[in-house]
Amino acid sequence: MPAARPPLSAVLITHNAATQLPACIDSLGFCDEIVIVDSGSQDGGVEIAQRSGARVIHADWRGFGAQKQFAVAQAKHDWVLCVDADERISQDLRESILQAVAAPNQLAYRFPRCNRFLGRYLRHGEGYPDWSLRLFDRRHARWSNDAVHEKVLTQAVVGSLSGDLLHDSAETLNAYLAKQDRYTTLAAQQAHAAGLRAHAGHLLLSPLLRFIKFYVLRLGFLDGVPGLVHILIGCGNSFSKYAKMLDLQTREGPR
Repeated sequence: MPAARPPLSAVLITHNAATQLPACIDSLGFCDEIVIVDSGSQDGGVEIAQRSGARVIHADWRGFGAQKQFAVAQAKHDWVLCVDADERISQDLRESILQAVAAPNQLAYRFPRCNRFLGRYLRHGEGYPDWSLRLFDRRHARWSNDAVHEKVLTQAVVGSLSGDLLHDSAETLNAYLAKQDRYTTLAAQQAHAAGLRAHAGHLLLSPLLRFIKFYVLRLGFLDGVPGLVHILIGCGNSFSKYAKMLDLQTREGPR
């Protein structure tokens, strides 16, 4: 008989994600447990998760990286799969994950994330492949403590899996823009606290170089109008982050 594969824990953090959770949890049915750390949802999401068989733990919000690492620590098993509530595991990715965990030749794996934007899954530019390291042995990897743009840190060689992680937030454009505004504020504060400084060149060059890289060189124009809107918002985010850093510098006064 073949050896049983190591058990796998799916790990999520949530806050008012009731409309997104059912599809996400359904796609995680192959995992041996689903652990959800919730930071005070009031939309019925906790009850939905519990009815689906997930183990739900309440924890006050501590920033994206720290919250995700706390969630990883609550898992029963060392192999963890980290997803967000607005993501789903495709069938192809499910098979790749099961094969990798059954006979792991690496301690951490990344896979492409496919982002749905304005009704279309983006296949080029900044929206794809959007490589995401989400499957790992927690004894050899951990989430960074970043308040935003958190990432998995590991010294292990990272393997790559086939199959897409489907990201479909189903949010309105207004909600998306509001979220980007929050993220750029956090990113600016984080950079400022780390001692980084912005200047006028950042305001001009960062958006321009981002547009050339993702819309031209990585063929974002092939994603039609959604691809154009997506990259223009991304360029705006670059400008906004550095503008907010300049604002923090101005408020701080000369050094």
